[in-house]
Amino acid sequence: MLLSEPLLRMEGISKRYGGVIALKEADIAIRSGAIHAVLGENGAGKSTLIKIMAGVTAPDEGRMLLGGKDVAFSSPAAANAVGIVSVFQELSLIPDLSVADNIVISNPPRRFGMIDRRAQRRIAEEALNRAGASDIHPSSLVKDLPLSRRQMVEIAKALARKPRLMILDEATSALTRSDVEKVFSVLKRLRSEGLALVYISHRMHEIAELADDCTVFRNGRSIESYPAGTKTDHQVVELMIGREYKSVFPAKPSIEANKAPVLSCHDLSWGGRLAGITFDARPGEIVGVGGLDGQGQRELLLALFGVLRDVKGDVQIDGRSVRLRSPKEAKSAANSIALIPEDRKTEGLMLPMSVRENLSIAALGSVSRNGIIDRGAEAARIDELLKILAIKAATIDMPVSSLSGGNQQKVVIAKWLMNRPRIVLLNDPTRGIDVGTKQEIYQLLRKLADGGAAIIFYSTDYDELIGCCDRVLVMYDGTVVRTLEGADINERELIGSALNIAARPVERRVMQ
Repeated sequence: MLLSEPLLRMEGISKRYGGVIALKEADIAIRSGAIHAVLGENGAGKSTLIKIMAGVTAPDEGRMLLGGKDVAFSSPAAANAVGIVSVFQELSLIPDLSVADNIVISNPPRRFGMIDRRAQRRIAEEALNRAGASDIHPSSLVKDLPLSRRQMVEIAKALARKPRLMILDEATSALTRSDVEKVFSVLKRLRSEGLALVYISHRMHEIAELADDCTVFRNGRSIESYPAGTKTDHQVVELMIGREYKSVFPAKPSIEANKAPVLSCHDLSWGGRLAGITFDARPGEIVGVGGLDGQGQRELLLALFGVLRDVKGDVQIDGRSVRLRSPKEAKSAANSIALIPEDRKTEGLMLPMSVRENLSIAALGSVSRNGIIDRGAEAARIDELLKILAIKAATIDMPVSSLSGGNQQKVVIAKWLMNRPRIVLLNDPTRGIDVGTKQEIYQLLRKLADGGAAIIFYSTDYDELIGCCDRVLVMYDGTVVRTLEGADINERELIGSALNIAARPVERRVMQ
């Protein structure tokens, strides 16, 4: 039961896209001075709900009341005009413009008919300070910023519009731990100032720390609203998935210690970002990569996939030394490496193209004869992967951009599985997806490992490293400072090693 009259109420909201029902008679009420968490699996209707709330799309049925008065938004600008702004999961920034340009882009300050650059910079600095990101220079180009800093600019951009209601869609999924803490502090301050905040996240600990009210969505319907803290995580997840919640992580098998490694790295170094990295990965093994964000984990995966130039050291596949000078060489039949990238929108998918085209693009050589695509072989392999990953798409010829975030991520993974790789590199693959899809990905990784693949799995989520991995390489300042196994794979050891203050001495050892 809500404690005060809501600022925004949505009643009986329905929305269809062709034959797909995105929302069906959904209800939600958002209070001022409160953080309202919207929970649900990908495809549950959350994104459609907030798009309607933000004026991106119009409902087919239902009504919205703002301050007790009926409203309808024809565009995001109309929603912004009454104080509703959004921070979407997929960034809306223009890479080739400066931070300041992006922050004021919808309404730049003017003087004598020209953009007032001094005022623009002042507005940007104030917004960045309010977002807890004063370290970002207003003149920096967005394209030169890492993903986590771009997300902070996105939050600053929303705050510059002086909102009454702010929507955050997975706004912390790309952030480092320190940035997440800053954002939490900002959101709590905004709540105390009387703002209404709508918060979408698949991270249950974030909901527990921030939310005042919660609404669960499933299959396009609002299932239940309740005060935060009145249900256990298991009860919430069961509301989200509509079935009994079972163990998240599959069981870990015992790995044969004498099995020959499929991948070996010896003294791998690159440009001051990687230094003397040595490890093995055996068939059937999930090797985690942990540590504080930005310690060389991403560079390690890029080096193994042939993206980085002038990498020093020795990489062996099945005992033979290889030179990985390009992704083409890495994914070749001889090397059989796949990389699931960090950002599905910019690195993993071609959004305007169809599901089928995205699935086939990395495997055209294996489904072609004499330069001509064998449509039968292509269709058979695609159909197999659609079933294995349970990808929900009305047709494989629909644009991949029309899929939910979880299904888009499954397409990224399926694209590389088309080649049946023996070495799979994953760069934080569950960022911003729901608990149900995460569980499916965990099961898939174990199934791939059981089939003989070696998995290198970088994650910023300690629970994933603990639950999924047979070993964890903890990185600090570009090198592996410790390898954790068995009972040592726990949060205490992971954090201690990530800070390079573990009780045990640094280990750099090769599994035999």
